[in-house]
Amino acid sequence: MAAHEKPGAKAAIVSPTLIQQLATVLPKSVTFKIYHLSTPPTKTSALYFPPPGTRPDRTYCETHFLTASIRTSSKDNASDTVEVLVFAVEILIYSTAYDSTFFVSKADSTGYLNLLGFAKGTPSPIRDITATFLWHLVKQHQRKNIRSVISLFARAQDQYLFPGSVEYEGKHVLPDRGLVRWWCQVLDPLLDQSDAGGPGEPSQWESINGYLIVPGLDSHETMSFIPRRTGPNQSWRIGHPLKEISRHSDDVPPRCLIPHYPDDPKARFLDELDDDITKSRNANGQWKSVRSIDQFWDMMAFRQECSAGKLVGFIWIVFTPRTQLQPTESVLGYSQSTLLSHESQTWDSNSSQPTIPECSSLPITPATSFNASSQINSTSSPFKIYMEDAPPASQQSTKSSKSRTPVKKRKKLTGPIIPRQPRIKTENKNYLLDRPESSPYYVWRPEGRGQVIVDESDYKRVTELLLRLDFANLELASSSSSRWINEVRSGARGSMSEAWGQSVTGTKAVAIRSAAAATGVNTLPMGLVKKKRKGGPGEATDTAPSVPLDTAPKVNVLSAGVIRKKAKT
Repeated sequence: MAAHEKPGAKAAIVSPTLIQQLATVLPKSVTFKIYHLSTPPTKTSALYFPPPGTRPDRTYCETHFLTASIRTSSKDNASDTVEVLVFAVEILIYSTAYDSTFFVSKADSTGYLNLLGFAKGTPSPIRDITATFLWHLVKQHQRKNIRSVISLFARAQDQYLFPGSVEYEGKHVLPDRGLVRWWCQVLDPLLDQSDAGGPGEPSQWESINGYLIVPGLDSHETMSFIPRRTGPNQSWRIGHPLKEISRHSDDVPPRCLIPHYPDDPKARFLDELDDDITKSRNANGQWKSVRSIDQFWDMMAFRQECSAGKLVGFIWIVFTPRTQLQPTESVLGYSQSTLLSHESQTWDSNSSQPTIPECSSLPITPATSFNASSQINSTSSPFKIYMEDAPPASQQSTKSSKSRTPVKKRKKLTGPIIPRQPRIKTENKNYLLDRPESSPYYVWRPEGRGQVIVDESDYKRVTELLLRLDFANLELASSSSSRWINEVRSGARGSMSEAWGQSVTGTKAVAIRSAAAATGVNTLPMGLVKKKRKGGPGEATDTAPSVPLDTAPKVNVLSAGVIRKKAKT
């Protein structure tokens, strides 16, 4: 991908790896159109609160938004076809020097997938699309000896991303228990990917385990949501892995073990508990009411959406590497105490380690120099260290006044003024793609990017537009789908703007009902249908075999031993 392109959102070809994987799981001879939108890795606030006296980890966030559409007959004219969105999912990828977290933020369907007429009992393609897309992102963002975690919060709701879709009679809204069970079935195939390696290399995962916790239910009741397997299912565990995936020791406050995801009940309850720390000015980071992480989950059953009358589930898939990499002190120091912005960083093309360019404005003297270990142990920034060790301002002004040289007077300009000819810009620098593909904190391979790459402001604009559309019926849904697709295409200026969206035809054999079956007409096999026998005038005709009928009324005949004579009085 070129580093200089026309201005606007940047478009590329959908990853062929993703298209090939989707083709193997989608129904045979059924064509879907995939739209993949993403943002570049951008520095964001840390997911976890740091322990007292330490700095938060440098964190980058990358957002992926995938939608799938189908073409179906128009309601007004059966010969015309319209395109309508059937599914969308949003995934946030948080990357640090220690791990990569894939948070499933939102997922929703419109219900128009039933227009394809799949047989009853056929697994929905939405399940396979979600699992394939998640596994694709995990592989493309896989880093050697770095843990990967998939996290989501399952909460039943009528609609998330497609307004008005609940009014369509074809949309099947899962109840609370059904949604938790559905997500477990979606993520269950990922547990069997321990033998699958990353791009061009063998697998580095030592184990892949799933975790499920449903606040308010005991372990026996929670086991009913986990998919059954032929053998003993050792990959699923009841509980949470927050202690296992944390890079801190067990003696840290519980607030340092709980991630702060957007629109997550754990984060809202976490903010409520942090109010006590703010009011009391507690420096050790301990809550007064909650003293452990297990007590936090016990109280979650009575807080937020967990106490709204519906069951909710928290699910994790943890990919544990064979060897967990611990960042070096130079990387740790660089991530925690640097004054240079992203634009002033330089990266070595042959190495993934960042290098800091020299800055002449901050002279390094024996009194002001510092190494990586001092950056880790000290809570002060290098700029603060330099200012503390610098001489007083009075001495600096005196020294500078003595060494000041007289300023030469500018020569007066004379003569005619010749205006400078304007330069026509033929190309602008692509700042979205002007960043390294590999760093100690993330990887950004071209195969793991979306077809259209936008910045955070444009991404919010197109997602907010989707939330203002209407999918109540087929006519409104096709119009809203076309408007949203064209809006993203208009932002993807350049030679690839017309290629927004990639068609994929499935190769998986799936039973599909005929058009008559889709409309509710029962079709019986030929062996069960019997022809009507032809008869002459006045002759009765029937399809059943002739059976001798006894039209005389039946009389119960009792034996002689049963009948008793009436006694004479």
